[in-house]
Amino acid sequence: MHPVALALVVVAALAHAGWNLCAKRVAGGGAAFVWLFTAVSAAIFVPLAAAAVLVTGQAPRPVWLLAMGVSGVLEVAYFLLLQRGYAVGDLSVVYPLARGSGPMLSVLAAIPLLGDRPGVLALVGAGAVVAGVLVIGGLGPSGMTWSAGALYGLATGAMIAAYTLWDAFAVTALAVPPAALLIGSGLCQFVLLSPLALTRRAQLGTLWRSHWRAVVVVAVLAQLAYLLVLFALRLAPVSLVAPARELSIVFGSLAAWLVLGEPNPRRRLAGAVVVLAGVAAIAV
Repeated sequence: MHPVALALVVVAALAHAGWNLCAKRVAGGGAAFVWLFTAVSAAIFVPLAAAAVLVTGQAPRPVWLLAMGVSGVLEVAYFLLLQRGYAVGDLSVVYPLARGSGPMLSVLAAIPLLGDRPGVLALVGAGAVVAGVLVIGGLGPSGMTWSAGALYGLATGAMIAAYTLWDAFAVTALAVPPAALLIGSGLCQFVLLSPLALTRRAQLGTLWRSHWRAVVVVAVLAQLAYLLVLFALRLAPVSLVAPARELSIVFGSLAAWLVLGEPNPRRRLAGAVVVLAGVAAIAV
């Protein structure tokens, strides 16, 4: 993998694990919490994105709206499934299953859909990432424990694969600037969730007073993490970027153990080592 792309993905992984830790702590927020952080994110990043587009001199094109709209719909589904998963399951189960099944599906789909041709070692590394994720998620001699959290994690992973493939297509084939796609998608999420969220104004006020710091952290880190991934997709194929970004699973597993005190740290950290080996193979 291109070294700059790998560096972008590692920083993105740290940011991603950080905002998921915050989101887990507001697990009952649901659509209201998602609306709050998309609103804060729009307020922060829309002016920055507009300035970036003006500096580059790129004139917006109608196809950008299509790219932003589809991305926004997929991201809304992703955030809602993730928050529901955190409401019923552990971070150390939902997060690795979501982040692990996503790249597996992305790699498999990117080969026929986007024409990616990853090397043998990269595919072996992607497989190691998936294997490590399954260990972290609870795979053992008796099989997986299919809890509600695990099922929501897998459903979230499917949405990760969907938006990863679409956004990769948007920033490459449709030539949508990453910053414009990210902010346009965020605005779309804000608009889609507004009717639902505004029927829960009392909940919005309570959430903001109790968790405004988490709202701001998620608003900033979620956008920053994915913006870095979009730039990485311009330097490396999605079949390599998608598995490599799952280094966040290692950071998330450590946070679940050290910060939240979740169980089974030995098994989950062993899985994290397998993930690291897979990322190293992808990087080579």
